[in-house]
Amino acid sequence: MDTESTYSGYSYYSGRSRGSHRHGERSHDRHKSRGKDSRSEKSVTITAPPAEPLLGDPHVRGEQVQDDNWGETTTAVTGTSEHSLSQEDVVRITKDLEESVGLECRRYLGLTLAVVLGLLVFLTPLAFLALPHLLWPEKLQSCGTACEGLFISVAFKLLILLLAVWALFFRPPRAGLPRVFVFRALLAVLVLLFVASYWLFYGVRILDSQDENYQGIVQYAVSLVDALLFIHYLAIVLLELRQLQPCFSVFVARSTDGEARHYNLGQLSIQRAALAILERYYCDFPVHNPALLTASKSRAAKHLAGLKVYNVDGEFPEAPAEGPGNNAAAVGMVQSQSRAMIAAAARRRDTSHNELYYEEAEHERRVRKRKSRLVVAVEEAFTHIKRMQEEEQKKAPGDIMDPREAAQAIFPSMARALQKYLRTTKQQHCHSMESIQQHLAFCITNNMTPKAFLECYLTPGPTLQYSRDHWLARKWTLISEASVTSGLKDGSTFVLRCLDFGLVVTTKRIPYIQMSEEYIDPKSHKFVLRLQSETSV
Repeated sequence: MDTESTYSGYSYYSGRSRGSHRHGERSHDRHKSRGKDSRSEKSVTITAPPAEPLLGDPHVRGEQVQDDNWGETTTAVTGTSEHSLSQEDVVRITKDLEESVGLECRRYLGLTLAVVLGLLVFLTPLAFLALPHLLWPEKLQSCGTACEGLFISVAFKLLILLLAVWALFFRPPRAGLPRVFVFRALLAVLVLLFVASYWLFYGVRILDSQDENYQGIVQYAVSLVDALLFIHYLAIVLLELRQLQPCFSVFVARSTDGEARHYNLGQLSIQRAALAILERYYCDFPVHNPALLTASKSRAAKHLAGLKVYNVDGEFPEAPAEGPGNNAAAVGMVQSQSRAMIAAAARRRDTSHNELYYEEAEHERRVRKRKSRLVVAVEEAFTHIKRMQEEEQKKAPGDIMDPREAAQAIFPSMARALQKYLRTTKQQHCHSMESIQQHLAFCITNNMTPKAFLECYLTPGPTLQYSRDHWLARKWTLISEASVTSGLKDGSTFVLRCLDFGLVVTTKRIPYIQMSEEYIDPKSHKFVLRLQSETSV
């Protein structure tokens, strides 16, 4: 059983290196033709924060079954590799690097502009108050009690504005959007024009004339801070409150397996609606498993395979001489062969549903069988854990095992049954041995039952439940006929395309509901019960 608890990560990568060259040759023409077709479409990209995948590319694992023989085989890595890079691959890698650098520059450029604009806004009132003392201090009138009270008002209003701006604008970005957020850009332009107009008035009416009324200058700075607070309130209405009321019902369907969900959204642009849908997709949709689609594809290819016609009477005769009789005979032979092929294809089509029925029944039987074996193995392992815990209570404190060691001790007893079940249900690429042991140690630490441990393997969960390579470093492309900065409309359709699949989004406006009231008189519910003394015998 020691070999069953041994796992080598080299087995997957060695198998992948042997088949990567052939896979690259097969997919080169396909990617090339796909790139030509997609040039005519209007597409933009939504990217999540980058991270390095843990188990390799998911689309490669979908086409090649991962060799996760946890306890059966152990392979060693060699010093040779069959990877090769062509000139097209080098160009493609260079283009991807340039795109990633451009996205990072856009991200930091927006942050830099926001910081510069924020400093300009907060330093402007202070500059209004400080410049008279620096340029003509001898001409200024004395500041009375009311003027000093305005100083306190400016200080607290600036503090409130600072906290409000930090809470609304300086939040960690959730994603990189392909276009500028229109309302935020309009608010930035409004603030810039507003501050510039205040500076222009300040320079013409106060700096040039060297105004001696310092209390009026302080009131001028207070009015600027008040106006900035109102602009911040406008930003809250446009950026946060406007989208809260549901206006549209969107239907999201995954292109590969047809998994679908319905969501209600407010007044959003197409790109922000796409971002909201992706955030809910990772929590609501079950994980995309391309291995489940290979069985249907192989079955369809088998049923659509061509039929061969043989001449059982002997070899085909040589090509006859040209003539009207010989040509008619040749045409008749070809027609008879065509009729035979059509009849055979029709008979196979009539029996294909029986084959599908028995294949699905056999698969369900195998899944139930593997599931029962897995449940029994896990229950026995957890029973063994309870016995170990009872024994460790009697030992010295230094001899007690931690949950990680206990998980490694009982994992070999369930590894074979779990591996067979995951292979039968096509989930072997979603769970590595390390992730299973971590989950087992988590369940032991929190005193969870065997059913709680098996829930994530028996029932496919959302994408966030699995390892980070399934969702973190994923690049989405937004394809829409309308501009992505325009708002949602009734009947709008756009596609969120990923490397393996796509999400087709259809928008419907929530209808206007007309309600009426009907008054019911409370006295209409009163009735009189009259009992008759005489009854029939």
